[in-house]
Parts: sequence; C-alpha cells; structure tokens
Amino acid sequence: MVNYTSNEPVNRDACFKVRCGKKKGGPELKGILNDQNLIYQQIAQMLEDGILRGEYPEESQVPSTNELARAFNINPATAAKGINRLVDEGLLYKRRGIGMFVAEGALKTLQTRRRKAFAGEQVRALVREAMRLGMSREELLQLVGDVSQEEGLK
Repeated sequence: MVNYTSNEPVNRDACFKVRCGKKKGGPELKGILNDQNLIYQQIAQMLEDGILRGEYPEESQVPSTNELARAFNINPATAAKGINRLVDEGLLYKRRGIGMFVAEGALKTLQTRRRKAFAGEQVRALVREAMRLGMSREELLQLVGDVSQEEGLK
C-alpha cells in the first residue's frame, strides 16, 4: 500500500471567491473546502449551487479548471474531475478554446434533482423528529408556515 502526502500548503478553511473569465465584473464562485467530502465533489457542488442561485445562468461561462485550481490551491486534475462530473450529467458543456458553459435546461434539471433529495432526506427527517416530539401534523405545518414566513418564503 502506498500513501501520498502533498507538500503543498493547504488552506481549506478560508472562503474563496473565484471570478469567472477574464472580466472583473464576472460572476463569482463562493465556497469553502472541507475534509468531509471529496474535493472534486465539493467543486461540483459549488458550481451547482451557483447555478441554482442564478449566478451562472444558462449559456453563461463558469470558472475554468485553472481558475479553480489556483483559488483553492488544488491540483487542476481534481478541479477538472468536478467539472467533468457536471459535463457527464449534462449540466455543463465545453466550447472548444473558450471554456465551460452552463447547458440549456441545467437549472430545471438541478431543481428537480434537489427537490427529490430534499423530500427524501430533509423533509423525512423533519417529520420523524416531529413524531418523536409528539407533534401533530397541524402543529408541524403551522411551525413550517411560521418559519417560512419569517424567512420570506412565498
């Protein structure tokens, strides 16, 4: 068995903002890398989150592999693996010689996927906790309504 340890300094606790493209006013990729998930998965997640927040509309350019590698002090191959995962899922596509862009329909695809995951994980956990606390369905719905109103959910 071979273990590999990099000599590169690691600063994954810092929050980085990566500007897309050469323009100063381009959208930013915001995020923090942690040790909980694989780095390429975190890169893909940050890009997905940017698409969902509207920072990367369909047909807009996302940060390049090299921009991500520099900003997060990671190997460009790791950044490329995160981007390629989104290409394989049809969320990004490459314009040869220009860069990576958000595919048409990416937002809708992500929303659908995340809603299913949200229902399966978060909502189910919420309902189970409410059951453990002896709450009725009406109490839970009232609580969700109150919190969503406080948060500005329409």
